[in-house]
Amino acid sequence: MLYQAMNELVDDTNTQFRRYIYNEIPWNARMLGLVGPRGVGKSTLLLQRIKDQKAEGRYLYVDADNLYFSNHTLVQLADEFVKENGTHLVVDEVHKYRGWSRELKNIYDGHPKLHVIFTGSSILDILHGEADLSRRALIHNMQGLSFREFMELNYGIKSEVFSLEEILSGKALLKDVEHPLPLFREYLAHGYYPFSREPGFTQRLQQMVSLTLDVDIPQYADMRASTSAKLRLMLSIIAQLAPYKPNLTSLASETGVSKNNIQDYLVYLHRAGLLSLLRDSVGGLRLLGKVEKVYLDNPTLMYALSEERPNIGNVRETFFLNQMRVRNTVKGSTVSDFEIDKYTFEVGGRSKGKQQIEGLEDAYIVKDDIEFAHGNVVPLWMFGLNY
Repeated sequence: MLYQAMNELVDDTNTQFRRYIYNEIPWNARMLGLVGPRGVGKSTLLLQRIKDQKAEGRYLYVDADNLYFSNHTLVQLADEFVKENGTHLVVDEVHKYRGWSRELKNIYDGHPKLHVIFTGSSILDILHGEADLSRRALIHNMQGLSFREFMELNYGIKSEVFSLEEILSGKALLKDVEHPLPLFREYLAHGYYPFSREPGFTQRLQQMVSLTLDVDIPQYADMRASTSAKLRLMLSIIAQLAPYKPNLTSLASETGVSKNNIQDYLVYLHRAGLLSLLRDSVGGLRLLGKVEKVYLDNPTLMYALSEERPNIGNVRETFFLNQMRVRNTVKGSTVSDFEIDKYTFEVGGRSKGKQQIEGLEDAYIVKDDIEFAHGNVVPLWMFGLNY
């Protein structure tokens, strides 16, 4: 039954387009974890791998909420699979299986020749769960489509990946696209998620957000049902104000959440792929320092959650942060919008002036509504070619 279900899924999986992370994953590791928000394509990526490598080993793909697990355990499945000369056990959405981390540890320790690959929600603290997987599992985080990937998936337009330095020097050009701005506008509105071309996309995305708020976060954080309503209210408030400079006292008052819990809730929403937290430069390390601003995670989410068309200035900043954080550590700046390493960035529209960065070294104006770079002015769309 499990093999039949897997074969049907694999047969229906298209392998013409592969995500940015596909060739970066060390597939031969004994235990791999792929985590990310709902809807970014984790399951499809695993099925592509199985389709590509099926002849090289015996694979079994199973969803962790399969009815099989109503009277079997993951350990039992692994034991039987190994007896049948299975080599690669793939468990999708492992967070849906109670006691997943402990059983993965037991499988790893008990079957040294078995390769285990699993996906999980980004809300999970994979490496610090009830069982210690930090020495066993290699964890890779996956996010939604870049502008570059959106063009390839939906229009067959292929572009190489450009480094930050190449983008800043104006070399990030699209050979097969004369005017990139119409495609860029489409991407901002609904291009971040791979299922954006499917019927009822906006409704599906809103339902995905609801599941994250009502199931994923409360389940992980052991919250009461009433708490998910507070998370929903918090997200709604921030969606209207983003980029939002955190005022913990005000946010606690408006949501009815204890001030002591506000920061935890923001981190949950961030890790679930609904918010993006921009921190200051304290320590210069990712996820250290004070939260300077809170953004919705990506522009597509902004359009889906806004009752009216979102503010274009906020959309531009959100896009820059969302696209650049994959390959770079993006921090808040005291003089402009963002800092990456030695570079300073001010993001705006076509009429954006240079006053904000006057006298600064390695400072750039990132402009929307322009096609080409000149001097220290770089088109916003080019930053979508970084992964």
